[in-house]
Amino acid sequence: MKSGKYDIGIVGGGISGLSVATFVRELQPTARLLVLEQATEAGGAIATFREAGYLAEWGPHGFLDNCAESRELIRLAGLEDEVTIAPLARFVRYVCIGGRLQLIPQKPLAILRQPLLSWMEKLRVLGDLWCRPLPGEPTVAQWVAHRFGPALLPFADAVFTGTYAGDIERLAIDAVMPGVRELERAYGSVIRGLFNRMRAARKERRGKKGLPAMTSFKEGMGLLPRRLAAKLQAAEMLACGAPVLGFSRQDDEWKVATSQRELSCRHLVLALPANRCLALMAAALPGMPPPMAAIPEARILSVLLGFDQQAQIPFGFGYLAPEREQRFTLGALFSSHMFPGRAPAGCQLLEALVGGRRHPERLECTDEELIEAVWDDLRRLMTLPRPIYAAVLRPASGIPQLEAGYAELLRWRGEVQAAHPDLHLCGFGWKGIGLNDMIKEARRIADAIGAQTSEETTAEIKGVYF
Repeated sequence: MKSGKYDIGIVGGGISGLSVATFVRELQPTARLLVLEQATEAGGAIATFREAGYLAEWGPHGFLDNCAESRELIRLAGLEDEVTIAPLARFVRYVCIGGRLQLIPQKPLAILRQPLLSWMEKLRVLGDLWCRPLPGEPTVAQWVAHRFGPALLPFADAVFTGTYAGDIERLAIDAVMPGVRELERAYGSVIRGLFNRMRAARKERRGKKGLPAMTSFKEGMGLLPRRLAAKLQAAEMLACGAPVLGFSRQDDEWKVATSQRELSCRHLVLALPANRCLALMAAALPGMPPPMAAIPEARILSVLLGFDQQAQIPFGFGYLAPEREQRFTLGALFSSHMFPGRAPAGCQLLEALVGGRRHPERLECTDEELIEAVWDDLRRLMTLPRPIYAAVLRPASGIPQLEAGYAELLRWRGEVQAAHPDLHLCGFGWKGIGLNDMIKEARRIADAIGAQTSEETTAEIKGVYF
């Protein structure tokens, strides 16, 4: 750090902080900025595991290619030639129903043709056209049962297990799908609202046709933060091993205290997981305390199982299991089907997920217990000999759970940013938990810093993919 004064200070070197810095550099090449990361390497929860020819992920396994901001970030990182994709139209997914893997098409009409529901249950879905919006802050389970009928609860459970490792009896629909909730209020029906949106999109001839593709990189997801961090380090804009102790507002600037020194900046970006951000905010702005000290988190671990070609793993992305199935695993990714180079030649890799909001006790099992329990669970769903390779990954970070009170937390965030337009909050758990969510928010903040816009974007209508 050559100087203690900067135009922009960014606390956090995960994907949010790296993205904000990258977009700011593109929009304002002369801006003086510094990213502060407490770990010795940037990247946050995104990291790739390699051992014995197997490649797996500590954190997210990819992101959909239907986000313009994420595609732009790939370009700025210089990774266009390193991308590998798995199209949703080709790579099917499964849900465990009745102790069997049931193929779930990604198109609504195709799903209706599947014999997963009775015709009466399928007709009940149309009840959405006449259901009034539920007041208050309903859970996902309450909302789905009200609008589409209880028969769809196992499928909703699978969707939100795959996204949050969460509990649909506690996740708030306004928090996890605010765009759909706004659609419901505007049109009185989700179905009616979606048809109106699709008709408007056709008239404007906008929107990508067909299903998106899951995107990763040939060397794994860890390549993205590594490349972004390398570019910032080359420009002396990234300081690792610099934990932030606190910050304060002084003389029209933000003063940030690190373990090494104090620096000042005109704009301060807290690009941190929500709970770490809340802890810093409570101390820095005692006059605007957050409505909660922390939001719940769900922790999961991954059990990696390698097999030879005798294993009969169905083609596709993987499967998810609703809670009512009483499985040990939340689901599994068929990793060597999804992307090339995930297993040695002639071998296959499964990544099974364990724990989550409902079963934190399973995280206390030993590696040997986990490997045995997961293999025993999976072999009841597909033909699997004993694995020839096994490992357990225990990520340190948890997944924020957007439950009751989260909408109030977002309102507080808006009040803070209105009172302090040069203080920006983003990161894991703010406005979503997906990579596309965080990258889009990073771009919005970069635009706001560049005075191109300071307005919050409207809630997005997100597609539901199993």
